[in-house]
Amino acid sequence: MKVIKDTRSPIRLLLLATFVTLILWFIPYADWLVYPIRLFVTLIHESSHAIVGALTGASIKGLVVLPNGEGFVLATSDNWFSSLMLSSAGYLGTTACGTFLLVLIRNQIDSKFILLSGSMLLGIITFLFAFLIPSLNLFELVSVEHVVFTLLVGISTVCFLLFVAFKCSHGLQDFVVSFLAVQLILNALLDLKTLFILNATILGSHINTDANNMANMTGIPAIVWVAIWIILSVIMVSIALRLYVISQRTKHELPFDDD
Repeated sequence: MKVIKDTRSPIRLLLLATFVTLILWFIPYADWLVYPIRLFVTLIHESSHAIVGALTGASIKGLVVLPNGEGFVLATSDNWFSSLMLSSAGYLGTTACGTFLLVLIRNQIDSKFILLSGSMLLGIITFLFAFLIPSLNLFELVSVEHVVFTLLVGISTVCFLLFVAFKCSHGLQDFVVSFLAVQLILNALLDLKTLFILNATILGSHINTDANNMANMTGIPAIVWVAIWIILSVIMVSIALRLYVISQRTKHELPFDDD
């Protein structure tokens, strides 16, 4: 669904969302402010693992978001390609989700439609991978406590998206979508930077990460995989931003021209 809007507003909203994000990062003792955002990004990260794993033939046993902002997906696969794609999907999937939102925003897709679609998708993912599958396995692989907290995160996220979609103004809906897009992209890139630094030291080899899973499967050092993910993420973001520029030139617009 496309709506007619001021073609300059997506740029301004994107800049505002980026500004707010950076301010939150540098406010002392603001951890409680960004905590829900951290959980949201983790939910998207783990959902990317689960979706790609399921699509490539892996058997997903459970999706978990932890109170400390971390998470994991339990999966089994006899397919080497599926295992490779599953381990790569977290950071790349998060970045792809953020860049996809940018493209939707730039193409003036109705933010309410985006919010409703996102809430429906996250609701299905949460129910299927965080509740139904673990419960069918009688919580042997995923504890009840993990299931309850992950459900709380998923349901809270869905309720928030629905609240914004039905109760907030169109302007606030646009800002929320822009803000979430920026959060997904910047958090994914920041996490990749942290992972790169971690794997540049001996300490990183003793921690269970997506990069170490890739290293164990391929024999290629984890830091190389992190570098590849960073490059691919930057390419995705660059393409999304390039689409902004092309769209502006096509419509002969300037983002801050008030004429």
